[in-house]
Amino acid sequence: MGETEAVEIDDILDDWFIESLKSYKDLHVYQLEHPTQIIEWTSGRILFCVFSRLCVAGYSSGKNEILELCLPLKLLADEKKGLCAERDFKVVHGGFSEAPVCCLTHIPGTRCAVTNDGLSSDLQLWDLGSDDTDVIRKTGSLSGTRVSQTGSRIAARLSSSPQVLHGAQSSSVQLTQLSTGQTLYGLEVDSTEPLSSLKFVSETAFLASCCGGTVYLADTRTSAPPQASAPPGECALWWTDASAALQFRFIRLSSSGQAVVSDLRNMGRAVCRAQLDFQTSPRKPEDVTVAWAPALDGCFSVSGLSGLVQIYDTAGWRAEPQDASPLFQHAGHSVSSQHGDGSAPIFITTHVWHPERPRTLLSAASDGSVHVWDWVDPQTN
Repeated sequence: MGETEAVEIDDILDDWFIESLKSYKDLHVYQLEHPTQIIEWTSGRILFCVFSRLCVAGYSSGKNEILELCLPLKLLADEKKGLCAERDFKVVHGGFSEAPVCCLTHIPGTRCAVTNDGLSSDLQLWDLGSDDTDVIRKTGSLSGTRVSQTGSRIAARLSSSPQVLHGAQSSSVQLTQLSTGQTLYGLEVDSTEPLSSLKFVSETAFLASCCGGTVYLADTRTSAPPQASAPPGECALWWTDASAALQFRFIRLSSSGQAVVSDLRNMGRAVCRAQLDFQTSPRKPEDVTVAWAPALDGCFSVSGLSGLVQIYDTAGWRAEPQDASPLFQHAGHSVSSQHGDGSAPIFITTHVWHPERPRTLLSAASDGSVHVWDWVDPQTN
């Protein structure tokens, strides 16, 4: 790397640091030994914040760590942050998986988690540890119903007996009781499309979203056929997220940048839509994350199509297609990784919103970095 190029990179870092002082309320950086595709909220209450712990896990072909981390105390303190000496993530529990961890879901109300290795539809069961031990250990497994190259998608809900919804394809989605392995419900559809996501939108209803853009809305209390919504446009890959808190709306995003918002109560009609400006294509379908903000009405985030996490506000969108620009972009991973040595570009592996803090997100990148950041709305700054 030449001296001129090094100076240019230093200037970029300096400019971004100065800009970040007014763009973020909080910004914390953590470095994992290996990158993760998982950021999953678990239990734990600190400083009146229910969601203060999360799981991360490696996805390499060899042995991988599973860690439960506690958020920095400085982030959780709303007042007198200077009195909080703890500025870093803290490892609370840890363990090892012999296989990659490509999907991990915490079972609400328990210290259990379910994982999938991305190589088959089988699931692995884990005890996340307790106050008496800091070890995360594997406790069992569940056999899937289909062989899949993309692995199973997993969802869980709060229930009297721990249950997990899982499947690799639309025709293999089932609800399983963890204690007995009994199948409590199966999605009856003819399609064998690979799934992009599974998500509960109420205590009993869930959304099964396919990579091809088809979405099924089903209820585990009935054997009636699910409602189906065809893809809202011509594109090979689609990603979906839904939120019952946001007037039952769900959003579908295509690899060409089409974003379509629909209502679960009238799935065939687009409430609004827009064309997003994407410069790159995803490396793999599972690299892309689309997520509604749980405590910020009408906003959603996108990652996996670049080294950025982009946040969009749908408040001004209409039913007719229009171009949309991001409300905010987190460029911290790509900027801080610039070395000018020809190494592979950094891409975001996953991100997640904090369930209670409206503008707080966590993001992870292919270099092993994990950022937790509370952004400032540029419209009100």
